[in-house]
Parts: sequence; structure tokens; C-alpha cells
Amino acid sequence: MCNKFIISMITMALSAWSCGSSQQGVSRTATGAPAIGKDGWQPLIGKTPASHWHNYLRKDVAGWEIANGILFSGGNNGDLVSNDLFDQFELYVEWKIEKGGNSGIFYHVSEEAQYAGMYQTGPEFQLIDNDHYAEPLQANQVTGSASDVLAPTLNATRPAGSWNTTRILVDRGKVGHWLNGKKILTYDLNSEHWKAAVARSKFQAFDYAIVRSGRLGLQDHGHPVWFRNIRVRRISNVWPGP
Repeated sequence: MCNKFIISMITMALSAWSCGSSQQGVSRTATGAPAIGKDGWQPLIGKTPASHWHNYLRKDVAGWEIANGILFSGGNNGDLVSNDLFDQFELYVEWKIEKGGNSGIFYHVSEEAQYAGMYQTGPEFQLIDNDHYAEPLQANQVTGSASDVLAPTLNATRPAGSWNTTRILVDRGKVGHWLNGKKILTYDLNSEHWKAAVARSKFQAFDYAIVRSGRLGLQDHGHPVWFRNIRVRRISNVWPGP
């Protein structure tokens, strides 16, 4: 009995040390990134892009590459959508763009042949160089906006070429946007306020933000874009979140 007890205690100690080491490793390599395997967080970057993603309306991935844990497109390689569907979730992403760059993170994308692109169905967390984009930007087109629908409440962006962090929480129609640790926008997909904003946007003619489950999307808008430490967890009844 004594020997079994000692063996059990040693096993538990080794297990705890192993888990702690893994979490410390994550915290050293990504600023604020949630620890993989803790509290339901799962990675969305694998050994190859196809581990978790595919090009929109295709079964494979073309042009996008992964090196040193960074998912990269040099531009004009098409958008990526997740292999899995998500309804209520929390998403964490680290990203960067070049001067003048443009990209976006989408959710609830309906991947059907009748829709030419992700933008026709899925809301977008805009990623763009606010200061050097080639065209003038409206308030609802800057980084962190619900692109072309709602403007963020503040500018928390870092300069082009710097790594930024994005967090998106979607829970029973309620959505929150965080940028570099600051909450910058909240909205309710079921509210009249949201529906009126969509009706004033370029998406008013599409089946936009209709479904409450779909694929996540990473946009290739023709500019180089980098993503790392993409993590997601499924949630339920956690709104408004920390």
C-alpha cells in the first residue's frame, strides 16, 4: 500500500510539472496567448495549412505556407476557411500586415457555391493599415471594426509591421472585439441596431450575418499577411466575458 501511494504521488508530481512547463513555454513565445489544452483552448495552426484550413470553395490549400509556427500568404492566394464549423466560440489570433496592407478575420462563413466570397455571409473583424491604406477609410472600415458595418470605439492598433493581438467572442448572437488587450466594440447580431447598420452597408444585398454557425475565415486581400498562435475554444453562456 505504501509503495503504491508513493508511486501515485510521484506520477502526479511529474504530470503537474509537465503541464506547468508546457504552459510556461506558450507564455514565453506568445504575448498573452492562451495555453493550449487549458480551459478548452485548441490550436488552429498545425504542421501544414491544410491541418486546420482550406481555400474557400476548395478542398486544399494553395499558396499559403507555415514556417516557424507562422501562417503566411504573400498575396493573391485566396482566402482560407476553417475545416471545422463554429457557432459559439472565443478566438485568439496574433497577426501583422505590411504598410498599406489589408486583411480580415471572419466568422459564421457559409461556404456554398452560390456565394462568391466569405464577405457575402460572414461578419469581419477588419485588419488594415489605418494610416497608410491607399484609399480613405471611414470609421467603420478601420482595424477592429465590424467591417463596413460598425466602428470601433477606440484605436488600439500598433504600427504596420508590428504584431497585433485580436480576440473575438461570439455567444448567442452577442459579439465582442478586442484589440491588443482592449475591448473596442460590442454588438448583438439579433438587435435592430445591428440590422439597421447592415442595411446601410455594402452587404445589404447579401445573406450577410444570417446564420449562427459557420466557418472561420482568414482573408487574403492581395497583400502579405502573417498569422500566428491562432487558438479557439467553444463556449456557452459566458457573455460579456472579461
